[in-house]
Amino acid sequence: CAQGYWCICWTSHKLIMLSLLLILCIVNTASSNPFDGHPLFVNPDYDAELNGSIATATGQVKETLLNMQHISSAYWLDTKAKVQPGDMSPKSASGILSLAAAMNPPNLVTLIVYDLPNRDCHAKASNGEICCTPNSDGTCNYDAGGDCSQGITDYKNNYITPLAKIVSQFCGKVPIVLVIEPDSLPNLATNKADPHCGNSATTAAYSQGIPFAVNTLSQACGQATIYVDAAHGGWLGWSNNLDVFAQELQGLNISSKIRGFSTNVANYQPLGIACPQVQWCLNGQHQTDPCCADPCRLEGQYNPANNEHNYVNELSASMQKFIPGFTPYFIIDTGRNGVTNMRQDCANWCNIRGAGVGLRPSTNTSSSIIDAYLWLKTPGESDGCTQQLPNGTQCTRFDSFCGSEDSIGSQSGEPRAPVAGTWFDYQIKMLAANAHMGPSPPPSPPSPSPPAPPSPPAPSPPPSPPSGTCHACGYNCDENCNCGRCNEKPGCDSEQACLGACNSGHNAKWCGGSTPSPSPPPPPPPPAQHICTDPGTTPKCNVCAACCHSFIPPGADCDKCVKENC
Repeated sequence: CAQGYWCICWTSHKLIMLSLLLILCIVNTASSNPFDGHPLFVNPDYDAELNGSIATATGQVKETLLNMQHISSAYWLDTKAKVQPGDMSPKSASGILSLAAAMNPPNLVTLIVYDLPNRDCHAKASNGEICCTPNSDGTCNYDAGGDCSQGITDYKNNYITPLAKIVSQFCGKVPIVLVIEPDSLPNLATNKADPHCGNSATTAAYSQGIPFAVNTLSQACGQATIYVDAAHGGWLGWSNNLDVFAQELQGLNISSKIRGFSTNVANYQPLGIACPQVQWCLNGQHQTDPCCADPCRLEGQYNPANNEHNYVNELSASMQKFIPGFTPYFIIDTGRNGVTNMRQDCANWCNIRGAGVGLRPSTNTSSSIIDAYLWLKTPGESDGCTQQLPNGTQCTRFDSFCGSEDSIGSQSGEPRAPVAGTWFDYQIKMLAANAHMGPSPPPSPPSPSPPAPPSPPAPSPPPSPPSGTCHACGYNCDENCNCGRCNEKPGCDSEQACLGACNSGHNAKWCGGSTPSPSPPPPPPPPAQHICTDPGTTPKCNVCAACCHSFIPPGADCDKCVKENC
Protein backbone atom coordinates (compact mmCIF):
# COMPACT_ATOMS: atom_id res chain seq x y z
CA CYS A 1 0.00 0.00 0.00
CA ALA A 2 1.00 3.61 -0.43
CA GLN A 3 2.63 5.34 2.52
CA GLY A 4 0.21 6.08 5.32
CA TYR A 5 -2.31 3.32 4.56
CA TRP A 6 -2.84 0.01 6.32
CA CYS A 7 -0.59 -2.84 5.20
CA ILE A 8 -0.74 -6.54 6.06
CA CYS A 9 1.50 -9.49 6.75
CA TRP A 10 0.34 -12.50 4.79
CA THR A 11 1.13 -16.09 3.93
CA SER A 12 0.82 -17.71 0.53
CA HIS A 13 -2.77 -18.82 1.11
CA LYS A 14 -3.90 -15.20 1.65
CA LEU A 15 -3.03 -13.81 -1.77
CA ILE A 16 -6.70 -13.19 -2.57
CA MET A 17 -7.07 -11.10 0.57
CA LEU A 18 -3.96 -9.12 -0.37
CA SER A 19 -5.33 -8.50 -3.87
CA LEU A 20 -8.55 -7.13 -2.44
CA LEU A 21 -6.61 -4.97 -0.03
CA LEU A 22 -4.47 -3.55 -2.81
CA ILE A 23 -7.56 -2.70 -4.83
CA LEU A 24 -9.04 -0.92 -1.82
CA CYS A 25 -5.79 0.93 -1.23
CA ILE A 26 -5.67 2.16 -4.84
CA VAL A 27 -9.23 3.43 -4.60
CA ASN A 28 -8.48 5.25 -1.33
CA THR A 29 -5.34 6.98 -2.54
CA ALA A 30 -6.86 7.98 -5.87
CA SER A 31 -10.28 9.31 -5.11
CA SER A 32 -11.59 9.01 -1.54
CA ASN A 33 -12.52 12.37 -0.09
CA PRO A 34 -10.36 13.10 2.99
CA PHE A 35 -13.17 15.12 4.57
CA ASP A 36 -15.82 12.40 4.40
CA GLY A 37 -16.93 11.12 7.77
CA HIS A 38 -14.86 13.57 9.83
CA PRO A 39 -16.29 16.37 12.00
CA LEU A 40 -14.35 19.60 11.51
CA PHE A 41 -12.49 21.19 14.40
CA VAL A 42 -13.76 24.52 15.75
CA ASN A 43 -10.95 26.47 17.38
CA PRO A 44 -11.98 27.85 20.82
CA ASP A 45 -9.83 30.89 20.09
CA TYR A 46 -12.14 31.77 17.17
CA ASP A 47 -15.13 31.17 19.41
CA ALA A 48 -13.73 33.70 21.87
CA GLU A 49 -13.20 36.29 19.14
CA LEU A 50 -16.79 35.87 17.99
CA ASN A 51 -18.03 36.21 21.57
CA GLY A 52 -16.53 39.67 21.76
CA SER A 53 -18.57 40.78 18.74
CA ILE A 54 -21.73 38.92 19.80
CA ALA A 55 -21.74 40.91 23.03
CA THR A 56 -22.45 44.14 21.12
CA ALA A 57 -24.57 42.71 18.28
CA THR A 58 -28.35 42.58 18.04
CA GLY A 59 -31.08 41.06 15.90
CA GLN A 60 -30.27 38.94 12.86
CA VAL A 61 -26.58 39.83 12.98
CA LYS A 62 -26.31 38.45 16.50
CA GLU A 63 -28.20 35.29 15.53
CA THR A 64 -25.86 34.72 12.57
CA LEU A 65 -22.77 35.26 14.71
CA LEU A 66 -24.09 32.76 17.25
CA ASN A 67 -24.52 30.22 14.44
CA MET A 68 -20.98 30.90 13.23
CA GLN A 69 -19.56 29.85 16.61
CA HIS A 70 -20.21 26.24 15.65
CA ILE A 71 -18.59 26.46 12.19
CA SER A 72 -15.02 25.39 11.54
CA SER A 73 -12.40 27.56 9.90
CA ALA A 74 -8.77 26.82 9.06
CA TYR A 75 -5.96 27.95 11.32
CA TRP A 76 -3.05 29.95 9.91
CA LEU A 77 0.46 29.00 11.00
CA ASP A 78 1.96 32.32 9.94
CA THR A 79 4.83 32.59 12.43
CA LYS A 80 7.56 30.31 13.74
CA ALA A 81 6.17 30.79 17.25
CA LYS A 82 3.07 28.78 16.30
CA VAL A 83 5.00 25.64 15.36
CA GLN A 84 7.03 25.10 18.51
CA PRO A 85 6.64 21.52 19.80
CA GLY A 86 5.31 21.49 23.35
CA ASP A 87 3.37 24.76 23.08
CA MET A 88 -0.17 23.64 23.91
CA SER A 89 -1.97 26.98 23.59
CA PRO A 90 -4.97 27.16 21.21
CA LYS A 91 -2.88 29.53 19.08
CA SER A 92 -0.29 26.83 18.31
CA ALA A 93 -0.24 23.80 16.02
CA SER A 94 0.42 21.42 18.95
CA GLY A 95 -2.37 22.90 21.04
CA ILE A 96 -4.95 22.75 18.24
CA LEU A 97 -4.08 19.18 17.28
CA SER A 98 -4.14 18.11 20.93
CA LEU A 99 -7.62 19.57 21.40
CA ALA A 100 -8.82 17.91 18.18
CA ALA A 101 -7.38 14.56 19.28
CA ALA A 102 -9.33 14.76 22.54
CA MET A 103 -12.65 14.95 20.66
CA ASN A 104 -14.72 11.82 20.16
CA PRO A 105 -14.23 11.11 17.33
CA PRO A 106 -11.07 13.16 16.69
CA ASN A 107 -11.87 16.26 14.64
CA LEU A 108 -10.27 17.04 11.28
CA VAL A 109 -7.94 20.04 11.45
CA THR A 110 -7.05 22.25 8.46
CA LEU A 111 -3.79 24.16 8.87
CA ILE A 112 -2.51 26.90 6.57
CA VAL A 113 1.27 26.67 6.13
CA TYR A 114 2.30 30.27 5.53
CA ASP A 115 5.78 31.56 6.36
CA LEU A 116 7.97 31.41 3.24
CA PRO A 117 10.94 33.76 3.02
CA ASN A 118 9.91 36.99 1.26
CA ARG A 119 6.27 35.97 1.69
CA ASP A 120 3.53 37.88 -0.14
CA CYS A 121 5.98 39.45 -2.60
CA HIS A 122 3.36 41.23 -4.73
CA ALA A 123 1.59 42.87 -1.80
CA LYS A 124 2.54 44.37 1.51
CA ALA A 125 -0.23 43.67 4.01
CA SER A 126 0.89 40.11 4.80
CA ASN A 127 4.68 40.31 4.46
CA GLY A 128 6.23 37.70 6.72
CA GLU A 129 8.89 37.35 9.37
CA ILE A 130 11.44 35.29 7.40
CA CYS A 131 13.49 37.35 4.97
CA CYS A 132 16.04 36.65 2.30
CA THR A 133 17.68 39.96 3.22
CA PRO A 134 16.32 41.62 6.38
CA ASN A 135 16.27 45.37 6.88
CA SER A 136 17.47 46.86 10.15
CA ASP A 137 13.89 47.05 11.44
CA GLY A 138 13.25 43.35 10.75
CA THR A 139 11.21 43.86 7.58
CA CYS A 140 12.28 42.24 4.33
CA ASN A 141 14.31 43.96 1.65
CA TYR A 142 12.44 42.71 -1.41
CA ASP A 143 14.78 44.57 -3.78
CA ALA A 144 17.87 42.60 -2.77
CA GLY A 145 18.94 39.69 -4.93
CA GLY A 146 21.07 36.70 -4.01
CA ASP A 147 20.29 33.06 -3.34
CA CYS A 148 18.28 33.56 -0.12
CA SER A 149 20.35 30.85 1.56
CA GLN A 150 19.93 32.40 5.01
CA GLY A 151 16.15 32.74 4.67
CA ILE A 152 15.70 29.25 3.19
CA THR A 153 17.74 27.69 6.01
CA ASP A 154 15.65 29.55 8.59
CA TYR A 155 12.42 28.37 6.92
CA LYS A 156 13.58 24.75 6.75
CA ASN A 157 15.12 24.46 10.23
CA ASN A 158 12.90 26.73 12.32
CA TYR A 159 9.52 26.47 10.64
CA ILE A 160 8.93 23.40 8.45
CA THR A 161 11.05 20.91 10.42
CA PRO A 162 9.39 21.71 13.79
CA LEU A 163 5.97 21.62 12.11
CA ALA A 164 6.80 18.24 10.59
CA LYS A 165 7.64 16.90 14.06
CA ILE A 166 4.26 18.06 15.35
CA VAL A 167 2.42 16.57 12.36
CA SER A 168 4.27 13.29 12.87
CA GLN A 169 3.33 13.25 16.56
CA PHE A 170 -0.38 13.46 15.73
CA CYS A 171 -0.28 11.35 12.57
CA GLY A 172 -3.00 8.69 12.74
CA LYS A 173 -4.52 10.34 15.81
CA VAL A 174 -6.03 13.37 14.08
CA PRO A 175 -7.10 13.79 10.41
CA ILE A 176 -4.83 16.58 9.16
CA VAL A 177 -5.22 18.77 6.05
CA LEU A 178 -2.40 21.14 5.08
CA VAL A 179 -2.73 24.09 2.67
CA ILE A 180 0.69 25.14 1.39
CA GLU A 181 1.73 28.79 1.16
CA PRO A 182 -1.23 30.82 -0.22
CA ASP A 183 -0.41 33.07 -3.22
CA SER A 184 3.24 31.99 -3.39
CA LEU A 185 3.30 29.67 -6.40
CA PRO A 186 0.83 31.93 -8.28
CA ASN A 187 3.22 34.85 -7.66
CA LEU A 188 6.12 32.77 -8.93
CA ALA A 189 4.14 31.91 -12.05
CA THR A 190 2.68 35.29 -13.01
CA ASN A 191 4.41 38.14 -11.18
CA LYS A 192 8.05 37.80 -12.17
CA ALA A 193 7.81 41.22 -13.81
CA ASP A 194 7.50 42.62 -10.29
CA PRO A 195 11.11 42.81 -9.07
CA HIS A 196 9.95 41.91 -5.55
CA CYS A 197 8.77 38.54 -6.93
CA GLY A 198 11.06 38.05 -9.91
CA ASN A 199 14.42 38.71 -8.29
CA SER A 200 16.76 35.79 -7.72
CA ALA A 201 16.26 35.70 -3.95
CA THR A 202 12.46 35.46 -3.95
CA THR A 203 12.50 33.00 -6.85
CA ALA A 204 14.93 30.77 -4.93
CA ALA A 205 12.88 31.02 -1.74
CA TYR A 206 9.65 29.96 -3.41
CA SER A 207 11.02 27.35 -5.81
CA GLN A 208 13.02 25.64 -3.02
CA GLY A 209 10.76 26.32 -0.06
CA ILE A 210 7.50 24.96 -1.48
CA PRO A 211 8.85 21.52 -2.51
CA PHE A 212 10.76 21.23 0.77
CA ALA A 213 7.54 21.90 2.70
CA VAL A 214 5.51 19.40 0.66
CA ASN A 215 8.12 16.64 0.74
CA THR A 216 8.98 17.05 4.43
CA LEU A 217 5.36 17.18 5.63
CA SER A 218 4.36 14.29 3.38
CA GLN A 219 7.22 12.19 4.76
CA ALA A 220 6.27 13.14 8.34
CA CYS A 221 2.72 11.85 7.86
CA GLY A 222 1.63 10.04 4.73
CA GLN A 223 -1.96 10.20 5.96
CA ALA A 224 -1.99 14.00 5.98
CA THR A 225 -3.72 15.52 2.94
CA ILE A 226 -1.83 18.31 1.18
CA TYR A 227 -3.21 20.99 -1.13
CA VAL A 228 -1.02 23.64 -2.78
CA ASP A 229 -2.61 27.05 -3.18
CA ALA A 230 -3.71 28.07 -6.69
CA ALA A 231 -5.03 31.62 -6.10
CA HIS A 232 -8.37 32.14 -7.89
CA GLY A 233 -9.94 32.49 -11.30
CA GLY A 234 -9.60 36.26 -11.40
CA TRP A 235 -5.84 35.84 -11.10
CA LEU A 236 -4.87 32.64 -12.91
CA GLY A 237 -7.96 31.99 -15.03
CA TRP A 238 -6.46 33.07 -18.37
CA SER A 239 -5.23 30.13 -20.42
CA ASN A 240 -1.64 31.40 -20.57
CA ASN A 241 -1.55 31.96 -16.80
CA LEU A 242 -2.93 28.48 -16.17
CA ASP A 243 -0.33 26.92 -18.41
CA VAL A 244 2.55 28.80 -16.76
CA PHE A 245 1.25 27.79 -13.34
CA ALA A 246 0.99 24.13 -14.40
CA GLN A 247 4.53 24.22 -15.78
CA GLU A 248 5.84 25.74 -12.54
CA LEU A 249 4.20 22.94 -10.55
CA GLN A 250 5.57 20.36 -12.96
CA GLY A 251 9.06 21.73 -12.41
CA LEU A 252 8.74 21.35 -8.63
CA ASN A 253 8.07 17.61 -9.02
CA ILE A 254 5.55 17.44 -6.17
CA SER A 255 2.35 16.37 -7.92
CA SER A 256 2.63 12.82 -6.53
CA LYS A 257 2.69 14.20 -2.96
CA ILE A 258 -0.35 16.47 -3.14
CA ARG A 259 -4.07 15.81 -3.52
CA GLY A 260 -4.67 19.02 -5.42
CA PHE A 261 -5.23 22.71 -4.87
CA SER A 262 -6.95 25.28 -2.72
CA THR A 263 -8.64 28.21 -4.46
CA ASN A 264 -10.09 31.59 -3.49
CA VAL A 265 -8.15 31.59 -0.21
CA ALA A 266 -8.78 34.91 1.56
CA ASN A 267 -10.57 36.24 -1.52
CA TYR A 268 -14.11 37.06 -2.56
CA GLN A 269 -14.53 35.47 -6.00
CA PRO A 270 -18.06 34.15 -6.70
CA LEU A 271 -18.67 30.43 -6.38
CA GLY A 272 -21.17 30.44 -9.25
CA ILE A 273 -22.40 27.45 -11.23
CA ALA A 274 -20.18 25.10 -13.24
CA CYS A 275 -20.60 25.15 -17.01
CA PRO A 276 -20.86 21.92 -19.05
CA GLN A 277 -17.37 22.33 -20.51
CA VAL A 278 -14.34 24.58 -20.41
CA GLN A 279 -14.42 27.98 -22.14
CA TRP A 280 -18.21 27.67 -22.41
CA CYS A 281 -18.90 31.40 -22.07
CA LEU A 282 -16.15 32.94 -24.21
CA ASN A 283 -16.72 34.79 -27.49
CA GLY A 284 -20.19 35.83 -26.34
CA GLN A 285 -21.45 32.26 -26.28
CA HIS A 286 -24.22 30.93 -23.98
CA GLN A 287 -24.64 34.28 -22.28
CA THR A 288 -28.15 33.39 -21.09
CA ASP A 289 -26.81 30.31 -19.29
CA PRO A 290 -26.65 31.05 -15.53
CA CYS A 291 -23.17 29.51 -15.42
CA CYS A 292 -21.97 32.46 -17.53
CA ALA A 293 -23.00 35.10 -14.96
CA ASP A 294 -19.93 37.31 -14.75
CA PRO A 295 -20.00 39.88 -11.94
CA CYS A 296 -16.25 40.48 -12.32
CA ARG A 297 -16.51 41.03 -16.09
CA LEU A 298 -13.76 38.51 -16.83
CA GLU A 299 -15.20 36.96 -19.98
CA GLY A 300 -14.72 40.22 -21.86
CA GLN A 301 -11.01 39.90 -21.00
CA TYR A 302 -11.04 36.40 -22.50
CA ASN A 303 -10.88 34.75 -19.07
CA PRO A 304 -13.20 31.71 -18.87
CA ALA A 305 -12.92 31.48 -15.07
CA ASN A 306 -15.85 33.77 -14.33
CA ASN A 307 -16.53 31.81 -11.14
CA GLU A 308 -14.58 29.37 -8.97
CA HIS A 309 -16.48 26.31 -10.20
CA ASN A 310 -15.44 27.09 -13.75
CA TYR A 311 -11.95 27.96 -12.58
CA VAL A 312 -11.26 24.55 -11.04
CA ASN A 313 -12.40 22.87 -14.25
CA GLU A 314 -10.06 25.05 -16.32
CA LEU A 315 -7.17 24.44 -13.91
CA SER A 316 -7.80 20.69 -13.86
CA ALA A 317 -7.66 20.56 -17.68
CA SER A 318 -4.41 22.54 -17.75
CA MET A 319 -2.78 20.33 -15.11
CA GLN A 320 -3.66 17.15 -16.95
CA LYS A 321 -2.24 18.63 -20.14
CA PHE A 322 1.18 19.24 -18.60
CA ILE A 323 1.27 16.46 -15.98
CA PRO A 324 -0.33 13.36 -17.53
CA GLY A 325 -1.90 11.07 -14.95
CA PHE A 326 -2.30 13.85 -12.37
CA THR A 327 -5.97 14.37 -11.54
CA PRO A 328 -6.14 17.15 -8.94
CA TYR A 329 -8.94 17.66 -6.42
CA PHE A 330 -9.91 21.01 -4.97
CA ILE A 331 -11.05 22.85 -1.88
CA ILE A 332 -12.67 26.28 -2.31
CA ASP A 333 -12.74 29.03 0.30
CA THR A 334 -16.37 30.14 0.73
CA GLY A 335 -15.82 32.06 3.95
CA ARG A 336 -16.54 35.50 2.47
CA ASN A 337 -18.07 35.12 -1.00
CA GLY A 338 -21.75 35.07 -0.02
CA VAL A 339 -22.33 38.27 -2.04
CA THR A 340 -21.14 38.27 -5.65
CA ASN A 341 -21.48 41.82 -6.99
CA MET A 342 -20.33 44.14 -4.23
CA ARG A 343 -17.04 45.32 -5.79
CA GLN A 344 -16.49 48.08 -8.30
CA ASP A 345 -13.25 46.33 -9.29
CA CYS A 346 -12.67 42.63 -8.63
CA ALA A 347 -8.91 43.20 -8.50
CA ASN A 348 -9.59 44.64 -5.02
CA TRP A 349 -9.13 42.09 -2.25
CA CYS A 350 -8.75 43.96 1.03
CA ASN A 351 -11.61 44.17 3.58
CA ILE A 352 -14.27 44.45 0.90
CA ARG A 353 -17.31 46.55 1.76
CA GLY A 354 -20.64 44.76 1.35
CA ALA A 355 -19.19 41.24 1.45
CA GLY A 356 -21.00 38.43 3.22
CA VAL A 357 -20.19 35.06 4.70
CA GLY A 358 -20.63 32.28 2.15
CA LEU A 359 -21.60 28.63 2.21
CA ARG A 360 -20.89 26.62 5.34
CA PRO A 361 -18.06 24.08 5.10
CA SER A 362 -19.42 21.01 3.36
CA THR A 363 -18.50 18.06 1.17
CA ASN A 364 -21.86 18.48 -0.57
CA THR A 365 -20.27 20.21 -3.54
CA SER A 366 -21.38 20.51 -7.14
CA SER A 367 -18.49 18.51 -8.61
CA SER A 368 -16.74 15.21 -8.01
CA ILE A 369 -13.35 16.96 -8.23
CA ILE A 370 -14.21 19.45 -5.46
CA ASP A 371 -13.57 17.80 -2.10
CA ALA A 372 -15.10 20.54 0.02
CA TYR A 373 -16.19 24.10 0.47
CA LEU A 374 -14.29 25.42 3.51
CA TRP A 375 -13.74 28.61 5.46
CA LEU A 376 -9.99 28.91 4.89
CA LYS A 377 -9.60 32.61 5.66
CA THR A 378 -11.12 33.15 9.10
CA PRO A 379 -14.17 35.41 8.66
CA GLY A 380 -13.68 38.47 10.84
CA GLU A 381 -9.90 38.68 10.62
CA SER A 382 -8.64 41.72 8.73
CA ASP A 383 -7.04 41.44 5.28
CA GLY A 384 -4.79 44.40 5.98
CA CYS A 385 -4.63 47.80 7.61
CA THR A 386 -5.77 51.21 6.49
CA GLN A 387 -3.06 53.86 6.32
CA GLN A 388 -4.07 54.95 9.80
CA LEU A 389 -4.68 52.25 12.39
CA PRO A 390 -7.68 52.28 14.76
CA ASN A 391 -5.43 53.69 17.52
CA GLY A 392 -4.50 56.67 15.33
CA THR A 393 -0.92 55.61 14.51
CA GLN A 394 0.39 54.98 11.00
CA CYS A 395 0.39 51.42 9.68
CA THR A 396 3.85 50.40 8.49
CA ARG A 397 2.35 47.55 6.46
CA PHE A 398 -0.21 49.62 4.61
CA ASP A 399 -0.93 48.26 1.14
CA SER A 400 -2.57 50.60 -1.38
CA PHE A 401 -5.17 47.92 -2.11
CA CYS A 402 -6.42 48.39 1.47
CA GLY A 403 -7.27 51.96 0.52
CA SER A 404 -9.24 50.96 -2.59
CA GLU A 405 -12.70 52.29 -3.30
CA ASP A 406 -14.11 48.90 -2.28
CA SER A 407 -12.25 48.64 1.03
CA ILE A 408 -13.74 49.36 4.44
CA GLY A 409 -12.14 52.53 5.77
CA SER A 410 -11.89 54.33 2.44
CA GLN A 411 -15.17 56.20 2.95
CA SER A 412 -15.93 58.83 5.56
CA GLY A 413 -17.67 57.48 8.63
CA GLU A 414 -16.11 54.04 8.36
CA PRO A 415 -13.71 52.72 11.01
CA ARG A 416 -10.01 52.23 10.36
CA ALA A 417 -8.92 48.65 9.66
CA PRO A 418 -6.37 46.81 11.84
CA VAL A 419 -3.35 44.88 10.57
CA ALA A 420 -3.81 41.62 8.68
CA GLY A 421 -4.97 38.72 10.84
CA THR A 422 -6.31 40.97 13.61
CA TRP A 423 -9.95 40.75 14.66
CA PHE A 424 -12.09 43.39 12.89
CA ASP A 425 -15.40 43.81 14.71
CA TYR A 426 -16.97 46.10 12.10
CA GLN A 427 -16.14 43.66 9.31
CA ILE A 428 -17.50 40.52 11.01
CA LYS A 429 -20.82 42.24 11.70
CA MET A 430 -21.03 43.30 8.06
CA LEU A 431 -20.21 39.75 6.92
CA ALA A 432 -22.92 38.41 9.21
CA ALA A 433 -25.47 40.99 8.02
CA ASN A 434 -24.88 39.89 4.42
CA ALA A 435 -24.45 36.16 5.06
CA HIS A 436 -25.63 33.51 2.62
CA MET A 437 -24.45 30.37 4.39
CA GLY A 438 -26.43 27.67 2.71
CA PRO A 439 -27.61 25.17 2.09
CA SER A 440 -24.80 23.95 -0.13
CA PRO A 441 -25.89 23.13 -3.68
CA PRO A 442 -26.60 19.43 -4.32
CA PRO A 443 -24.24 17.65 -6.70
CA SER A 444 -26.68 17.42 -9.62
CA PRO A 445 -28.12 19.74 -10.66
CA PRO A 446 -26.56 22.56 -8.65
CA SER A 447 -29.00 25.04 -7.14
CA PRO A 448 -27.15 27.93 -5.49
CA SER A 449 -28.60 31.34 -4.81
CA PRO A 450 -30.00 33.05 -7.91
CA PRO A 451 -27.07 34.13 -10.08
CA ALA A 452 -26.34 37.68 -10.99
CA PRO A 453 -27.78 38.77 -14.33
CA PRO A 454 -25.55 37.55 -17.15
CA SER A 455 -23.16 39.99 -18.70
CA PRO A 456 -23.97 41.33 -22.15
CA PRO A 457 -22.44 39.22 -24.91
CA ALA A 458 -18.73 39.84 -25.05
CA PRO A 459 -17.19 40.51 -28.46
CA SER A 460 -14.79 37.99 -29.87
CA PRO A 461 -11.28 38.83 -28.72
CA PRO A 462 -9.25 40.62 -31.36
CA PRO A 463 -6.38 38.63 -32.82
CA SER A 464 -3.12 39.30 -31.02
CA PRO A 465 -0.78 41.49 -33.04
CA PRO A 466 2.65 40.22 -34.01
CA SER A 467 5.33 40.05 -31.33
CA GLY A 468 6.48 43.44 -30.13
CA THR A 469 3.61 45.44 -31.63
CA CYS A 470 1.33 45.76 -28.62
CA HIS A 471 0.72 49.50 -28.33
CA ALA A 472 -1.83 49.63 -25.53
CA CYS A 473 -2.66 47.20 -22.71
CA GLY A 474 -0.83 43.88 -22.96
CA TYR A 475 -0.68 40.71 -20.89
CA ASN A 476 2.41 38.62 -20.05
CA CYS A 477 4.77 41.07 -21.78
CA ASP A 478 8.52 41.34 -21.70
CA GLU A 479 10.29 44.69 -21.33
CA ASN A 480 9.98 45.31 -25.09
CA CYS A 481 6.22 44.72 -25.09
CA ASN A 482 6.41 41.33 -26.72
CA CYS A 483 3.09 40.30 -25.23
CA GLY A 484 1.13 37.10 -25.01
CA ARG A 485 -2.03 39.05 -25.82
CA CYS A 486 -3.11 42.66 -26.34
CA ASN A 487 -6.31 43.96 -24.82
CA GLU A 488 -7.99 46.52 -27.07
CA LYS A 489 -11.44 46.27 -25.58
CA PRO A 490 -13.26 49.49 -24.63
CA GLY A 491 -12.29 50.79 -21.22
CA CYS A 492 -8.72 49.41 -21.20
CA ASP A 493 -7.13 52.07 -23.44
CA SER A 494 -5.43 54.09 -20.72
CA GLU A 495 -2.56 53.28 -18.40
CA GLN A 496 -4.74 53.75 -15.32
CA ALA A 497 -7.41 51.35 -16.61
CA CYS A 498 -4.90 48.84 -17.94
CA LEU A 499 -3.08 48.51 -14.61
CA GLY A 500 -6.27 48.83 -12.58
CA ALA A 501 -9.67 47.53 -13.68
CA CYS A 502 -8.23 45.51 -16.57
CA ASN A 503 -5.51 43.86 -14.46
CA SER A 504 -7.47 41.24 -12.54
CA GLY A 505 -4.83 38.66 -13.45
CA HIS A 506 -1.96 40.84 -12.13
CA ASN A 507 -0.17 40.34 -15.45
CA ALA A 508 -0.94 43.52 -17.38
CA LYS A 509 1.63 45.96 -18.80
CA TRP A 510 0.97 49.37 -20.29
CA CYS A 511 2.79 49.63 -23.59
CA GLY A 512 1.90 53.24 -24.34
CA GLY A 513 -0.06 54.80 -27.14
CA SER A 514 -3.73 54.19 -27.61
CA THR A 515 -5.94 51.59 -29.17
CA PRO A 516 -6.32 51.71 -32.97
CA SER A 517 -9.76 53.25 -32.66
CA PRO A 518 -11.22 55.40 -29.91
CA SER A 519 -13.19 53.50 -27.31
CA PRO A 520 -16.25 54.77 -25.50
CA PRO A 521 -15.84 55.35 -21.77
CA PRO A 522 -16.91 52.49 -19.52
CA PRO A 523 -20.54 52.66 -18.45
CA PRO A 524 -21.10 54.47 -15.16
CA PRO A 525 -21.91 52.32 -12.12
CA PRO A 526 -25.60 51.90 -11.42
CA PRO A 527 -27.09 54.64 -9.27
CA ALA A 528 -27.03 53.99 -5.54
CA GLN A 529 -30.22 52.56 -4.10
CA HIS A 530 -31.42 54.51 -1.12
CA ILE A 531 -34.29 52.23 -0.18
CA CYS A 532 -33.26 48.75 0.93
CA THR A 533 -34.56 46.28 -1.64
CA ASP A 534 -32.27 43.36 -0.83
CA PRO A 535 -30.13 43.32 2.32
CA GLY A 536 -26.62 42.40 1.26
CA THR A 537 -26.66 44.21 -2.09
CA THR A 538 -27.76 47.74 -1.08
CA PRO A 539 -24.51 49.54 -0.15
CA LYS A 540 -25.93 52.10 2.26
CA CYS A 541 -27.88 49.39 4.02
CA ASN A 542 -24.68 47.42 4.47
CA VAL A 543 -23.05 50.45 6.11
CA CYS A 544 -26.08 51.01 8.31
CA ALA A 545 -26.34 47.36 9.30
CA ALA A 546 -22.72 47.22 10.40
CA CYS A 547 -22.94 50.59 12.13
CA CYS A 548 -26.04 49.67 14.10
CA HIS A 549 -24.99 46.04 14.61
CA SER A 550 -28.34 44.98 13.27
CA PHE A 551 -30.08 43.64 10.19
CA ILE A 552 -31.74 46.24 7.90
CA PRO A 553 -35.02 44.93 6.47
CA PRO A 554 -36.31 45.55 2.94
CA GLY A 555 -38.06 48.88 2.68
CA ALA A 556 -35.85 50.66 5.18
CA ASP A 557 -34.80 54.24 4.46
CA CYS A 558 -31.05 53.73 4.23
CA ASP A 559 -30.19 57.44 3.95
CA LYS A 560 -32.07 58.15 7.14
CA CYS A 561 -30.44 55.24 8.94
CA VAL A 562 -26.93 56.29 7.98
CA LYS A 563 -27.58 59.94 8.84
CA GLU A 564 -29.07 59.16 12.25
CA ASN A 565 -26.76 56.36 13.34
CA CYS A 566 -23.47 56.47 11.46
